[in-house]
Amino acid sequence: MSNRIESIINARKREMTRTQEIKIRKHLNADALLNTMRTGFAGIRDHRLGTVTHTLADSLMAGFAVFSLKDPSLLSFDERRFRGPHNLMTIYGMGSIPCDSSIRDILDGVDPNDLRPLFKDAFKQLQRGKVLEKYVFMEDSYLLNLDGTGYFSSKALHSDACLQKRNKKTGAITYYLQMVGAAMVHPDKKEVIAFAPETIRKQDGETKMDCERNAVRRLLGKLRQEHPHLKFIINEDGLSSNGPHIKDLEKNNFHYILGVKQGDHKYLFQYVDDAITSEDTTELTISNKESAHLTHCFRIVYDAPLNKTHQDKRVTFVEYWEENSKTGRTQHFSWITDLTVTEENVYQFMRGARARWKIENEMFNTLKNQGYHFDHNFGLGKKYLSEVFVNLMMLAFLVDQILQLCCPLFQAAWKHFRTKRSFWEKVRSKFNEFHIENMEDLYCSLLEYNPIPLRH
Repeated sequence: MSNRIESIINARKREMTRTQEIKIRKHLNADALLNTMRTGFAGIRDHRLGTVTHTLADSLMAGFAVFSLKDPSLLSFDERRFRGPHNLMTIYGMGSIPCDSSIRDILDGVDPNDLRPLFKDAFKQLQRGKVLEKYVFMEDSYLLNLDGTGYFSSKALHSDACLQKRNKKTGAITYYLQMVGAAMVHPDKKEVIAFAPETIRKQDGETKMDCERNAVRRLLGKLRQEHPHLKFIINEDGLSSNGPHIKDLEKNNFHYILGVKQGDHKYLFQYVDDAITSEDTTELTISNKESAHLTHCFRIVYDAPLNKTHQDKRVTFVEYWEENSKTGRTQHFSWITDLTVTEENVYQFMRGARARWKIENEMFNTLKNQGYHFDHNFGLGKKYLSEVFVNLMMLAFLVDQILQLCCPLFQAAWKHFRTKRSFWEKVRSKFNEFHIENMEDLYCSLLEYNPIPLRH
């Protein structure tokens, strides 16, 4: 490390010690979390036989570093081997650094399920730090949003794992890959806590609904196996409000909030109309003190049948209107749930149900638009490569969200920049220009950033 940057870091550390403005949490800082990742990678059995040039742990850490540093491609990361290998070894703990082609060859044979324990390892640190207490929503349970998304699409490139969609008019085939994401959310929290995704496989079905449903079924089983005692409320859209899926939720001991639409649930909505006629509903209006122009209207119907086929499955139906006197617009939502909804907690219930959008806004959009290059093809491979890269990207995102939520040093460094993209650019710049021993030193150096004044 140069004398200049070293003096800056030491000065900043002395200032932090003197003022005690920034306290580094022992297990919830960048270096501790990187060590958690490194330890987890080291515990995965190498699928290769014989003598190897690069260990599996180093190869996985290299893949993780690509997404941790927000490199736009493996080629960009490969250039780092020559410009700044020291920092990859000190900060990411790598003994050797494989080239981009070696990373692809090695990671292609890794079973994506072997990476799932690392999500749990990071989650344990949140439990240990009592951070999860802030995410409890209702009935001592956590909101867990599930949703599907695509992460690859091409009319030319494909692998055996790719799903196919044929254009009915032209016959052209589009190859694509999708996954089901899972994230713990809270209506009062911007940060989301990601769980291991489940990729949608080629054999999952012929329709979008079947494909996603089968992937979700696997995901629910794995989540319950990994977290047998956690109370979850699964929050999903209208595609999930069906009998077979609710049976899967109940089998795995999950509560649920599921969207419903009149066009898809005519029998249920007819039952609600009959309940309105017989005055067998609970209705109330709540004014918002903080936003006086908003009025919240609720209708609750208890013990309603799910649909005509599953009349024995009884649910609580909640209908909600948000009236905006400023715009004259009214938004309408409806859900079914197995939670105990009352006049006292229906407003809180609504806020959690509407927080379903956080998985799209705070996770998928962040991955696509804030430096993770979610839509970039880092490699399809012949076996598991694309799935491994998705899991490594989600692990990097999880670590970043934990830092954003729990690490004052990360928060202070990030505040110096207008966007996360510019923040990540400066991180890479420091990474490339100086020899740095750990992420704490790197973040401290960012706190000394001052723009050069314009000349008049």
